[in-house]
Amino acid sequence: MRKDFTHIFSLAKSRNRLAQKDIYERFSGRMLAVAKSYVGHTPDAEDVVVTSFCKAFSRIEDCRDAAGFAFWLRKIVVNDAISFIRKNKNLLYHDAGSIEELSADLLEEDEEFFPGFEVEHVLAEMPMGYKVVFNLYVFEDKKHHEIAEILNISEGTSKSQLSKSKKWLVEYFKQKKNEKLIKK
Repeated sequence: MRKDFTHIFSLAKSRNRLAQKDIYERFSGRMLAVAKSYVGHTPDAEDVVVTSFCKAFSRIEDCRDAAGFAFWLRKIVVNDAISFIRKNKNLLYHDAGSIEELSADLLEEDEEFFPGFEVEHVLAEMPMGYKVVFNLYVFEDKKHHEIAEILNISEGTSKSQLSKSKKWLVEYFKQKKNEKLIKK
């Protein structure tokens, strides 16, 4: 029988280890996906998630209520993932060189070539610098000045990396389309 999350959350706030374990089991999968979208490698993402949960449980009184816990935990995971990248110097900004300007509606036109593609798989192949800026901008709804502050880069670098990530995505899907055409 599943216990009410509000009750489990209040037990976890009183440092009940079984409640904390329940919370970990409920949220670890989703948080692993978030961490992996930033750091790229599953073992590193697992480290980030464990660190994040330890931090969350040590500061759980800062989370006001059970309803906001998932969002609060996600913020911790994202911040820890960015810290992990900084600490390990894995954050590389790539110069994509001269990628020709490509049509933004390429993906809409060719939807038949990409049925049910997995975002995680695509992002796993994206260069790290592009991926971090792209994730912060698209999934975390951060503005360029916020991204620049978080990553300790210039606002121009943030804009450039986002632009290059979009061009990279178009190139990626063009390549996948060509691969499918060749297989036919």
